[in-house]
Amino acid sequence: MNWRRVLFALVFVAGTAGAQIAPTTGEIARYTGLHAAAARGDAAEIKRLASAGADVNARDDNGRTPLHVATFLKNRDAITALVRAGADLNAFDKDLYDAVTIAAVADDVGTLRMLLRLGASARQVTSRYDGTALIAAAHLGHDAVVKMLIAAGASLDHVNNLGWTALIESIELGNGGPHHVETLRALVRAGANVSIADKNGRTPLALARDKHFTAMVRILEKAGAH
Repeated sequence: MNWRRVLFALVFVAGTAGAQIAPTTGEIARYTGLHAAAARGDAAEIKRLASAGADVNARDDNGRTPLHVATFLKNRDAITALVRAGADLNAFDKDLYDAVTIAAVADDVGTLRMLLRLGASARQVTSRYDGTALIAAAHLGHDAVVKMLIAAGASLDHVNNLGWTALIESIELGNGGPHHVETLRALVRAGANVSIADKNGRTPLALARDKHFTAMVRILEKAGAH
């Protein structure tokens, strides 16, 4: 795997979303033990180190566990090995992000599917915005991820400390394009509340109308939004 290319993409996505900080190439070069094995995707070394007593939930300088590192780098064999060794699937890094949210922001459907199957929660409150993985994915228009999180029981109507739900973020921070429209449609179909307003009292329908997001307006009106 070209992990430098993966890291560049992750840093770019995280920066535009105001989200997680992936380990840099310099940090990876300095990793030892389980963090290094997770970065390489070396499942055999993870098993060996864990069996020898290494802490599977050890932290780097940014509070990332080996599981966070493996998730950032999409090293799924390493994720499985870490979980089998007792890694905490729901641990937070220093910026209060968990592996599920990291995968959700990266639009990494395969890794997210694996994490959820292994028992990770889709319901955690994450980030300094008191958000969720669902809110982060809706913001970015990651519609496949949104559907997966909904199916995993994510809270549809959680309100973050900006006063926004996932449904509102799909409008307010979206571009009105097909992925954000499908995100909104999935949330509405799942039963998200179309009447929760933002801190300024603006409803999702008002926001969509202000932005001239015609397709979103139609979905909301059909769902009975006012």
